[in-house]
Amino acid sequence: MSRKKEKKMHDLAAIYNETKLDIPVDEVWTYQVEGLKAPVIGKPVENAGRKKAAVVVILLFAIGLSVFFSVRAVHSETYNYEQVEGGWQLSKFSNPGDITEITVDYAEGDKTKPVTEIREYAFNCDDRLTSITVGKDVKKIDGKSFYSVWNLRNIYVDEENPNYCDLDGVLYNKDMTEVICYPIDHDAYLREKAGFKEELWQGSEGYGEDYINAVQTYRVPETVVKIGELAFNYANLVKVYLPEGLKTVETLAFFKSTSLTNIVSYTAGGEYKSLPEGLEYIGSDAFSYDQALNYMFIPASVKYIGHHAFWDTCYKDGGEVKGVNVMNVALGEAEFENSVDSNDHWLPSYDWKLLKKAIDINYSAERAE
Repeated sequence: MSRKKEKKMHDLAAIYNETKLDIPVDEVWTYQVEGLKAPVIGKPVENAGRKKAAVVVILLFAIGLSVFFSVRAVHSETYNYEQVEGGWQLSKFSNPGDITEITVDYAEGDKTKPVTEIREYAFNCDDRLTSITVGKDVKKIDGKSFYSVWNLRNIYVDEENPNYCDLDGVLYNKDMTEVICYPIDHDAYLREKAGFKEELWQGSEGYGEDYINAVQTYRVPETVVKIGELAFNYANLVKVYLPEGLKTVETLAFFKSTSLTNIVSYTAGGEYKSLPEGLEYIGSDAFSYDQALNYMFIPASVKYIGHHAFWDTCYKDGGEVKGVNVMNVALGEAEFENSVDSNDHWLPSYDWKLLKKAIDINYSAERAE
């Protein structure tokens, strides 16, 4: 062993011997070192009850705080709100997977934070919600708020809301001049309401007429002058009735309503095929992908047709063009060109050789019976 190591070991032994306590065996649990507090082994601790109570209180507080912030974290992940002028906006709802019904009234459940707006795509692509109730303070709902909410059956509105209302689960503005949203799965609600346990499939003939009339037919109220953006997107309708007072069919209004076969316009005096007289505006993609349609008539009152308004409403089947295979227009060709603002690709087209060919226009047409 080197001298340095020997010296180190010697110093450690000296320290050990200096600090070694010679404690009698019978005093090992009671021996008191000078300057230190006496041992408490086997003796009651001073204020032990109070100290235990304090520890319990601290633990309960910590647990409660943890639960509170956990709930807040989950809530904030499910509902995202933003403060806007005059209230709060529901900007995004993210379904954790088990929520089927919600009420949009207060941000974070706080009655001092009324929700006044529902943002576009707030419920986008939700596949669990079946019912949404709009609170009394909501003043603004973007038409795209309910886009692709696949299982939504009804949208209800608090009766005290001065801006919106519902008609048996279909959303309107308060004076019912605009239909805002016909929920995508509203037919499931109507089927249950009408007492159909099955969809009455009749082989090659399709659905029974009773079923179509009760479940897949909708009559837009005569007060309506506007069908809002995406109002009937993906709606499982076969027949829709439009009032003659209708002025506007907004962008994407009937987007991918692929079962829609008949559009019927009505007045106090009767009914007639296709779009109503007095209609002025047809928005972009208003009827796109609605291949079940087989007849379309553009009345002389129309002043605007957006791009792709009737896109893909025709198709080829065994060499035959089906669906909307000709566009019937009330105006003559020159008058139509001069008075109607028609955008690119407003006409449906079909595959022709290696190209897409637009269907023919039947100008100065008379409406079919």
